[in-house]
Amino acid sequence: MPGKIKRMIDEIVRQRTALNPMFAGMVKTKLLLKGIDPSRYDANSPDDPAVIQKVAAAGVEMHVDLK
Repeated sequence: MPGKIKRMIDEIVRQRTALNPMFAGMVKTKLLLKGIDPSRYDANSPDDPAVIQKVAAAGVEMHVDLK
């Protein structure tokens, strides 16, 4: 199912900015520093297992529950 990476990134941003959506840019910058460029992924992006693992690890580091 394409788009899983985008959904995971969106969930990280949503959970980390729940109290203040103005921090979305900061969360995306943190992802960039971890080697994940949120702008590269959309709903039609293929699911790369290596990238999914990297996003999941970033979610754990940011204390985000990615079900």
